[in-house]
Amino acid sequence: MEEELQKRLDAQDQKLDAIYKEMLKTRKYATWRLIITIAVIVIPLIGLSFVIPAFLNSLPNLSSFGL
Repeated sequence: MEEELQKRLDAQDQKLDAIYKEMLKTRKYATWRLIITIAVIVIPLIGLSFVIPAFLNSLPNLSSFGL
């Protein structure tokens, strides 16, 4: 009886270790996904904050060309 219980506990330990390893992989995947998503959204917004004012400043110059 006690030997069977020990086998079950060992099997549960192995399963818990496997679940923990998969959880760590999932956490790393989610972290990198968040970082890439932020980079794809925030970096272009920062760039636009510089490009839009420069474009707006150049609009009066376009009127001299008849546009």
